[in-house]
Order: sequence, then structure tokens, then C-alpha cells
Amino acid sequence: MYLLGYDVGSSSVKIALVEAASGKVIEVVKAPEQEMEISAPEASWAEQSPEAWWQYACEGTKKLLKATQTDLAKVQAIGISYQMHGLVVVDEDQNVIRPSIIWCDSRAVEIGNEAFEAIGAEQCLACLLNSPGNFTASKLKWVKDNEPEAFAKIHKIMLPGDYMAMKMTGTISTTISGLSEGIFWDFKKNALSEEVLSHFGFSEDLFPEIKETFSVQGLLHPSAAQELGLKADIPVTYRAGDQPNNALSLNVLNPGEVAATGGTSGVVYGVVDHPVYDLKSRVNGFAHVNYTQSNTRIGVLLCINGAGIQNSWMKQIAGAELTYEAINELAEQVTIGADGVVVLPYGNGAERVLENRQVGAQVSGLNFNRHDRSHLFRAALEGIAFAFVHGIKILKDMGLDIGIMRVGNDNLFQSGIFAETIATLADCQIEIIETTGAVGAAKASGVAVGLYESPEAAMQNISVLKVVKPQADKAAYEAAYDKWEAALGRILS
Repeated sequence: MYLLGYDVGSSSVKIALVEAASGKVIEVVKAPEQEMEISAPEASWAEQSPEAWWQYACEGTKKLLKATQTDLAKVQAIGISYQMHGLVVVDEDQNVIRPSIIWCDSRAVEIGNEAFEAIGAEQCLACLLNSPGNFTASKLKWVKDNEPEAFAKIHKIMLPGDYMAMKMTGTISTTISGLSEGIFWDFKKNALSEEVLSHFGFSEDLFPEIKETFSVQGLLHPSAAQELGLKADIPVTYRAGDQPNNALSLNVLNPGEVAATGGTSGVVYGVVDHPVYDLKSRVNGFAHVNYTQSNTRIGVLLCINGAGIQNSWMKQIAGAELTYEAINELAEQVTIGADGVVVLPYGNGAERVLENRQVGAQVSGLNFNRHDRSHLFRAALEGIAFAFVHGIKILKDMGLDIGIMRVGNDNLFQSGIFAETIATLADCQIEIIETTGAVGAAKASGVAVGLYESPEAAMQNISVLKVVKPQADKAAYEAAYDKWEAALGRILS
């Protein structure tokens, strides 16, 4: 028996085929091969075509099936992971009305800030666990205010994963986890937030039916099955945002467990057993994949928009002909602290961890007679790691214990400089695990159809590839971090 998992990111759609009995990964593919386009019609905007997500899901599925020669009758369930906080709006015929406003779009910052003041900080934090900030609710309000003709056509609003499930099943639904990431969910009343809907002027009719995260959320429609190259009526049984799903993929499901990722953006995600919030809403709490009224599991998420994208930009500018492995080797030739070169990686929109400020990326300390691109490469990796540590300090102040951090093996944590810097300054052990979001979504899909008795059982076969421990020369790391933090302080003052 096989399970399929889809991970719809902003750079590609990844699809994984997993053997249910053993948990063995048969194949993982992505489409397109190059990164998907992100449109920016205005400064600080970021939009994508939902139809393109579906197109690449179809292309990738056919590519995977051709490579594996899969017996379609043995595909038992489908799971979906997706980029969080995006807004998709469709009309009564399920046609997309406008491009999706995605996670790194910053146009709605002031709308969210105004709502935070109007609804009240205490009410927002106690009930929503967050400021409305730059999340989906505020993005929908932007459409209402600036594109009234489009808003008038809206039949239902969705998160990106809801859209993919709609395309597969022909039915529209969402989850509590998804509604919480959009800042629509009241954790005290365990219902849609009356305060948010009232303040923004949204009708409850705009919201889809709520399904449980692990449940049969619909069956693959014959027309969708034909487009994907699959058989009809496969159950779609799991849906979650990419960071809760990443945590599940790393078997981070219970209080005290922590996951992290260093992709385009960087995330640290810890699970607690009660609602918590940061008074400045610099980190955010959402319903985890296994959240229920009787099993309160909150994922506390630290997000740094400028992470892998900073590393990618530095490669394009200073080492386009090099592999990332070669870049890491050059960076390792430079001492801790990059000989005084400091990089602030905040060049990918408003940063929640900086209270939604847009400060831009910066490079300082350059000496044209001493420094070459190897110093830039090291400073970039350290700068991203320091941004992680800066956020981890906030999580620790909230009471999260970060003794062990689990990460995937397909991102920035493959860099020894990056992983060792975080492990040393955060005083934690980092476990690097061979998995991906698409694999996690595939395994999770087996829970609702009875192939696994629980999410924990679905993830039990993961294995640790490598352990990164704090380094002995902590003083050198601390000195470099202090210089970085001082540079950050100057631009925030």
C-alpha cells in the first residue's frame, strides 16, 4: 500500500510516494525544476497563481508515477502540506478571483496593527494568541478595501492547502489549524472569532466547512484524478500548514519538543500544552496538527523571512558558478565572526520577530583590503544563524525549553557553520533527520484510513542522521553574536 504527500511551497510543489507498511520513501519529486515565479506588482507585495500550484502538482505527480511505475490501485490516501498564511479567494464556480497574496507579502501590516489596537491587545493575545498582524485576515481586509469588485465576488476564502484540497475533491473545507494561522480562530470560545469578523466586516458565510486535520476530507474527483494521472476516489485525509507539518514530519508532536527549518524563511517551532503568547506578538501561537479541545497542543512559531533567501542571494551575487557545498568550504576557511563582516538577513519583507518592521538586509564591516567573498559567505551564514538565536531568546523567555532541536536534512542545517553556531549559542543539541514535508504529509495521510493508529505511530520510523552539539569555543561565537546584535540595535533605534 502506498501513500502520497504534496508539499505546496512558494518555490516548488514536492510530491512524495511512501510505502505505508515500512515507512520507506519510494520517491520524492518536485515541479517545476526551477523556482516558481513570485509576482511583486508593488514594493512589499508577493503574489502567486493558485492555478500554477495545481499545474505543477499535476506535472509532478505524473513525473513521480512514471519514475516509480506505481500500481495506482495501491495508493490509499493523500496528504497535503502548504505554505502558510496565504489568501485564496474563489467564486461560486470555484474559479480563482485574484492571485493569492502569499506569506511574505507585507501590504497588510498597517491593517493588522490598526486591528490590534482597535480590538485590544489583551483581547487579541488572550483569544487569538497573536496580533492580526500581516496574516490572512488582514490580507482579506486589504482586498475588501482596495478591490471591492473582487471582494463582492468571493464565495469562499481559503488557505493555499484548502485550495489544493478543493481542486482534488471538488469540495471546499478548512481546518482549525488553518483558521488559527489566518488569525480567524478564538481559542477561548473554540470558534471563529466574532471580534475579528466584526471588526473587519466579514460574513461567516465566507468561511468553509471545518474538517479535522486527520480525517477523510473528501475523495479524489474523477476529473482531478485524470489531471493528476491517479485513480478516482482516493481519500484526501490530511492537511496542514508547512511549519506544523514540518514539526509532525520530525515527530515533534508533544510538549517540550522543538522543530526547526532553514528554507527560504527560517523557523523554530516548539509545542506547548496550553495557549501562550508574546506581548509584542514577535512569535506566534497556532493550533498544532493534533490540537483538539481535550488535547490542547499549541505550536509556538518563530519565523525569520530572511533566511535561505539571504544565502541564495549571496550565492547569486558572489558565487553563481559555485555549488553550496563549495561555498560552505570557502566559508569554513574564515574564522568565527567573519573577520568583522556582519550581515543582517532581513531583506525579505516585514519581520514579525522585529515587530513587523521592514529594515532591509545590510552588510557592514567590509574592508576592501582584507575581505573577499569567503568572508561574505561566512558572514551570511552566521547572520542567518544569529537571527535564529535572537528569536530563540524570545522563545526561552516565554518558557520554552530548547534542549533538543530536530531539523530536516534538506536546508541550511546542512552547513556546519550554520548548525554549530545555533547549537553553541542556544546551548542545544541539533538532531538532523532524513525527511521532508511531502514525506510527512504522505505518512500523516495514513492515520485517518487506519494504516497507523496515531500520528506518533506514523512517524515512528524516522532516523537521526547526525547530531550537532555545542562547540567548545563558545566565547568566540558570543563575541561575534554581540557584534551582530549591536548592528541590529543600531538600525532598530
